[in-house]
Amino acid sequence: MTKIVIDAMGGDFAPRQQVLGAVDALNKDKDLYLILCGDETQIKEVLAECKYDESRIEIVHTTEVIDMNEVPTKAVKTKKDSSTVVAFRLLKEGRADGLVSSGSTGAVLTAGVLVLGRIKGVSRPALCPIIPNHKGGGTFLCDCGANLECKPINLVHFALMASAYAQTVYGIEKPSVGLLNNGTEDHKGLLLQQETNALLKKLDCINYAGNQEGRDIMFGDVDVMVADGFTGNIAMKSAEGCGKAVSTIMKKEFKRNLWTMLCAVLSGGVIKKIKKGLDYEGVGGAMFLGLTKAVVKGHGNAKARSISVCIEQAANAVRGDMTSKIKELVDSVDLDAIAAVSAANAVTAE
Repeated sequence: MTKIVIDAMGGDFAPRQQVLGAVDALNKDKDLYLILCGDETQIKEVLAECKYDESRIEIVHTTEVIDMNEVPTKAVKTKKDSSTVVAFRLLKEGRADGLVSSGSTGAVLTAGVLVLGRIKGVSRPALCPIIPNHKGGGTFLCDCGANLECKPINLVHFALMASAYAQTVYGIEKPSVGLLNNGTEDHKGLLLQQETNALLKKLDCINYAGNQEGRDIMFGDVDVMVADGFTGNIAMKSAEGCGKAVSTIMKKEFKRNLWTMLCAVLSGGVIKKIKKGLDYEGVGGAMFLGLTKAVVKGHGNAKARSISVCIEQAANAVRGDMTSKIKELVDSVDLDAIAAVSAANAVTAE
C-alpha cells in the first residue's frame, strides 16, 4: 500500500480543504494510505462530515503551524512540532513514501533539504510545476522558484530530473526538453543559457530540442522547459496572470448587453472546455525534484480538488520509482567532464 503524509495545516484553507482533498483521493485509490499531520481536533471535525475507509487514514497530532510570513530556516529549526516539520520527519523515518504540502514554500524547501535530504549527486533540488498548454496537456517547467541564481550544471540537473519525472509519473517515453531563452539561436541568452545549451547538446540520455522562447511553454512542442528559478517563476506567474486576465475580460464582455449574454449561453460548451484546459487546479502542484523521496508542493490557496490531484501525483511518483530514475540519469552523466566544458567556455567568453 502506498503511504502519503499530508501537511494538513499548511495552506490558506487548512485544514478543511486538505482533509476533504485527502478523503477524495482515498476514495478514488483503494491502494492508498494517508497520514494527516496537524491539529487532531480540527481534522476530526472535518472527517466527521465524510465517508471513507477509516482503516486507511491516520492522524498525527501536532501543536504548531509555520506561517507563510515566517523566516523559513528559523521556523523549520525552532518549530519542531509544526505540521510541516513533523510530516517531513515521518517521511525521513520511512513511515511514509511521499509527502504533500500547501504550506509555506520556503519552509517546504528548507525542510526538504535539511530534514529529508537530497539525492546524492544532485547539485540542487528544483520545483517543477505543470503549466497547461494548447494541446490539452501540460508542460513541465523546471525550475519555478527554488533556485534564483544558477550555474549551468544546475540547469543540466533540472533537465535530467524533469525528464525522469515526465517518464515515470506521466508515462512520456522520450520527453522533449527545451531551454527557456530569449531566442532559439545558439548565440542567444546570457552566458548561463549559452553554456547550458552547449552542455545539454552533449547529452544523449535526454531528448534535447534546443533553445525555446517563453511562448513555447503554453504553445510549443516541448514536454519539459528548463529555466533558472528566477526566470521560471516569472514565466509561471505571467502565465497564471494571463489566464486570469482572459477569464475576467470574457466575463465582462459577455455581460455587456443582452446580445453578448445570449452569445455566452450559446457558446457555453466551448467556454467550459477552454476553462478546463487552462485549469491549474486540475494539474495539481509542483514536484520538488531532487529529494530522496517524492514531495509535492501544492498552491497555497489550493482547494480540495487540487489537494486530491497532488496526492495522486505523489503516489504515482512513488509507484513509478521516480527518485531512482533521477539518480540513474544523474549518475549517467560525467559531472567532471561537464564542469570542464563549462570552465573552458567561461575562459573563452572572457
